[in-house]
Amino acid sequence: MKIALIGYGKMGKAIESIAIERGHEIVLKISIDNLNDFTTDNIKKADVAIEFTNPESAFKNISACLSAGVAVVSGSTGWLEKKNEIFQLCEKMDGSFIHANNFSVGVNLFFEVSKILAEYMSKQSSYHVSIEEIHHTEKKDAPSGTAIHLAQDILSVNPRLSKWVLGTSQIENELGILSKRIDPAPGTHTVQYDSEIDSIEIKHTAHNRQGFALGAVLAAEYIHLKKGVFTMKDVLSL
Repeated sequence: MKIALIGYGKMGKAIESIAIERGHEIVLKISIDNLNDFTTDNIKKADVAIEFTNPESAFKNISACLSAGVAVVSGSTGWLEKKNEIFQLCEKMDGSFIHANNFSVGVNLFFEVSKILAEYMSKQSSYHVSIEEIHHTEKKDAPSGTAIHLAQDILSVNPRLSKWVLGTSQIENELGILSKRIDPAPGTHTVQYDSEIDSIEIKHTAHNRQGFALGAVLAAEYIHLKKGVFTMKDVLSL
């Protein structure tokens, strides 16, 4: 499989290493230093584009790849208010697209465990739930997309909660997300339920970027030759 890397920072380089180990070819690497190479002709050299950039450029990058007829895997966060436009473009181009707030296999299993726990805890009114996420200081958006995913899953099964808020909250219907930026943390997410009697906590800690990179390559392998919009649940058969 021929892969274009749109975004060649630490994550892009980790993806490159794993993709090559798995027998794939990197045909295009785009960073801030060679934006002039991000052309339709160059994009078309790839079977799949893996896009990890920033909230400001992600929508344009994904649109360019889909418009060139190339499947896209995107891990960029902070742009999802435009996701329906991308879904429509993907359908129009008969393309393939997958976005995840987190491509780590472990994190996606963590999502499933958290949602099951949230369903049980929704019946226990004495517990107050909160989320904490820790990332490196270069991460621009807060809270993380992973924390938002966790929060949305909890809100979807707990009728006592109406919204999530950034920061701590003791208001009964609010789910607080505390965001910390500490180097060199690649990512830690904790969901905690507290009562006057005890606490229940589940946590996922990333030791490095390899898990995220592997998941992105697995997603690329999954959507290669497929058509439509997919999720990591599809990739992992969850």
